[in-house]
Amino acid sequence: MIEIQNLHKSFGTLDVLEDVSLDIEDGETLAIIGRSGSGKSVLMKHIVGLLSPDRGRVLVDNVDICSVSYQKLREVRKRFGVLFQGGALFDSMTSFENVAFPLQYFSDLAADEVNNRVEECLSLVRMPDVGPKKPAELSGGMRKRVALARAIALKPKYILYDEPTSGLDPETSNTIDDLIQHLAEEMNVTSVVVTHDMHSVFNIADRAAFLYGKTLHWVGPVDDIHARKDTVLDSFVTANEYHVGTPRTASSPS
Repeated sequence: MIEIQNLHKSFGTLDVLEDVSLDIEDGETLAIIGRSGSGKSVLMKHIVGLLSPDRGRVLVDNVDICSVSYQKLREVRKRFGVLFQGGALFDSMTSFENVAFPLQYFSDLAADEVNNRVEECLSLVRMPDVGPKKPAELSGGMRKRVALARAIALKPKYILYDEPTSGLDPETSNTIDDLIQHLAEEMNVTSVVVTHDMHSVFNIADRAAFLYGKTLHWVGPVDDIHARKDTVLDSFVTANEYHVGTPRTASSPS
């Protein structure tokens, strides 16, 4: 379980988050939504300890990651896989080498075990044949999937997704959504998805947390958004040009 307690964060004179508290339950898929600049990615970076709050705490499985030693923080971070917005693949490495990288540096697996795990991860994201290819040879959606294979290599308990469908066409976005759902079920992981894509939110999330005006303005089950009476949330959702009267339907991985 992840507990965010009374978190405040500023950069110089710019206040970004004020008194944000949020619990993320084991096994759920939580979407963090909000306008650009609302602090979504800043909040995500606090969850994995890439940023430290000015005030407040972040607890991961009852460990206060804001006050532990760097060595302990490294241990906690091994419970996380992160899919960065741009994928963040190493251009000079093949897809296979990219996925193998965390296994070689942060596990004690033998070479043949690393190879087997890489092949397993690429198969899980439905990219079993791209191992020899470098990122420049792949489409944007394919790069995201290889980056996702790398994110799950160490069998994390938590997967963080930073704008996973950003810059992708609708069909490819749906493929990524299917993979997020599939991995949540297949690996029994807790997923935190930072996004402004409401179509994706309705497809994959159990709950949504809406950041607005530096605070956590609304949090609740995704299905409750359909019956929302909050004008600020309504304005954000309708701006996405998504027909919120359409019931959410679970899509199954192909």
